[in-house]
Amino acid sequence: MSFEASFKALSDPVRREILQILKNGRLSAGEIGRHFEMTGATISYHLNILKKAGLIWEEKEKNFIYYDLNTSVLEEIMSWLINLEGNRNDKEE
Repeated sequence: MSFEASFKALSDPVRREILQILKNGRLSAGEIGRHFEMTGATISYHLNILKKAGLIWEEKEKNFIYYDLNTSVLEEIMSWLINLEGNRNDKEE
């Protein structure tokens, strides 16, 4: 996982909304797409960026592909952000 890819993926409000939707559990691309007024190709584009950043993963089941959060990557990002703030607080004291 690269932070650059993760932060680039997180910079788009549609992708952040997809992550919010997936926090309730895995969904297919069609189920995710129902939350937006955009083409299936556009949803696939956003899902691909999230996958490349390691923020979600896909699982193939019969004729469907389901997407789910990769919480370990999200935890790594959160840990880095907390450490960043912790380092700043250490300097202020």
